[in-house]
Amino acid sequence: MSQSLRLDSVIGFGGGVDDGLIVHHQTNTIIYPLGSTVVVRDVADLKKQEFLHGHSDKVQCLAVSKSGRYLASGQITYMGFTADIIVWDFFERKMIHRLSLHKVKVQALSFSCDEKYLASLGGADDNSLVIWDVEAGEPICGSPTHSDHTLTVKFFNTTPFKLITGGKNNLNVWDFDLRNLKIRESGVQLGQYQRIIQCIAVDDFDEYAYCGTSSGDLLQCSLPQKLFKNSGPAKFMVSQGIRTCALTPTGDIMVGGGDGSVYLLKKPELAEDKRLSKLKVVASANINGSVSSLAFAGVGDGYYTFLAGTGMCEMYVLTYYLNDGQLSQELIQSCHPFKINDVVFPAAYSTVFATCSMNDIRVWHRDQCRELLRIKVPNVECNCVAFSADGKSIISGWSDGKIRAFGPQTGKLLYTIPDAHPQGVTAITGTSDSTRVISGGGEGMVRVWLIGKVSQSMVASMKEHKSAVNCIAMRSNDEECASASSDGSCIIWDLKRFKRNTAMFASTFFKAIAYDQHESQLVTTGTDRKITYWDAYDGQAIRVIDGSLTDAMNTLDISPEGNVLVSGGSDKLVKIWGYDEGLCYYDGRGHSGAVTKVKIAPDKSNIISVGSEGAIFIWDYKDPPLFEEN
Repeated sequence: MSQSLRLDSVIGFGGGVDDGLIVHHQTNTIIYPLGSTVVVRDVADLKKQEFLHGHSDKVQCLAVSKSGRYLASGQITYMGFTADIIVWDFFERKMIHRLSLHKVKVQALSFSCDEKYLASLGGADDNSLVIWDVEAGEPICGSPTHSDHTLTVKFFNTTPFKLITGGKNNLNVWDFDLRNLKIRESGVQLGQYQRIIQCIAVDDFDEYAYCGTSSGDLLQCSLPQKLFKNSGPAKFMVSQGIRTCALTPTGDIMVGGGDGSVYLLKKPELAEDKRLSKLKVVASANINGSVSSLAFAGVGDGYYTFLAGTGMCEMYVLTYYLNDGQLSQELIQSCHPFKINDVVFPAAYSTVFATCSMNDIRVWHRDQCRELLRIKVPNVECNCVAFSADGKSIISGWSDGKIRAFGPQTGKLLYTIPDAHPQGVTAITGTSDSTRVISGGGEGMVRVWLIGKVSQSMVASMKEHKSAVNCIAMRSNDEECASASSDGSCIIWDLKRFKRNTAMFASTFFKAIAYDQHESQLVTTGTDRKITYWDAYDGQAIRVIDGSLTDAMNTLDISPEGNVLVSGGSDKLVKIWGYDEGLCYYDGRGHSGAVTKVKIAPDKSNIISVGSEGAIFIWDYKDPPLFEEN
């Protein structure tokens, strides 16, 4: 039985979750979702992280109680199944209840002001509102919401028996009747307005609710009268809609737009004709990506701060200075918003590593979990990346068929090889003397390129694969390389004659290939869920072990000493195997999507895994226990 692999730290942020970024003021921590994991991070220290595991799929919503004792998280699941809500004791970091009632998705959560009740809202396939007893973990009552989709729910701040929901053409106040175990709705009169309500903020005295809409205006509604009163901004609509809103300590309203704009709107005051004046913009800022979360962070001498999360998986500190009315922003955390395709370390250097994804390559500092460099190539996907052996360049293969090399410190483009592969570059590696690059393409070609100081030229083009080349492994003497392809073959190439030495065949799409320490064996994996050992000289299969019982295997790596094999696959697990025994000793759970690549750090301190959800997981490296024969 395998043991759990310890997760050291994570680089990532689920920026697509509305209001998913929460500041826990009592413990000075930030809470946010990342796939199926809930991350608890120190405000100041990126490395100081804790993880709450329990969900089987992506976390879709979060809520914290007023005192900070309880944390609730809701997830999405497959069609026809119920989606779980987990209530956590935040101070103990342990699960209290698992609540299952909503179908497919939990849309939103909210705690009552006295922390006795939790309101949960189902997704479009469920569309019901349920009130839960937090202490007992049991449902008290529920009701179908509006016939159109309902998107958000908030309890009032002074009474636990009133709450408000908003969605597509609906805004309702609910009365919670504890004696009769019922909730009753009454609509808020919006007059001629037809709006999709995306977010709601209720003021401290339950006098007004501020509702952000997909049209880009903020509606101010009187809660006692259930009546529309006012709107803003005064002279324009927020582009791409208001996705999140929050009240400031001074009573003003901060809103985040789908275009990355953040506006601070002045609290309404009575005009001369006894009507509320339009909500005016006091200050504004612009950040990268759709603003999905705004969380109040703290007050200082003459300023207050908010944390903002964006759909591009970036986190910002927004500071508003009361004296000069300026709103400033500072990027504090970033990650890939799309699937990560590759991860690589420089030769014999473990402090930094590079990852690639859609639009960019990023270089990271492993110990600080910090982005050091971002190399952007807009609207093109980077499929593979490698450091040259001398460390002077980052070589990369792109979906537009080009090989691009960049300076590892500046990100400056060093050279481009256009039309390297007609169907995109899917695999790339370099020789130990940094004079040649071997690339594989989506059409099945394996090509060798001579890299000169001024020019780059093709030395050979080897065509035997019938489908995409997914991985290329180099021998240490640069005389041979092995390529793994989706056509079910692996070919060992002679890099002097540029001919095939040996070929290996199996009923699978080969995804990864690696030489062992002595280079006498090759290890492959693929969609047949097997890890196969091959003789590197005659191409015969030596051993076949089951890498996964449920899903395809995507990647593997072998430790420098050759005693450890690490694998990852679409079953979302990272596994450590004893190379000689073929036994799995440790498995790491945390990814919510397929594991696309794993790499062992050269100093064997960590294992880095990247996934289709855009997260980078840094695991503690473990040597398997010594194998003893009984």
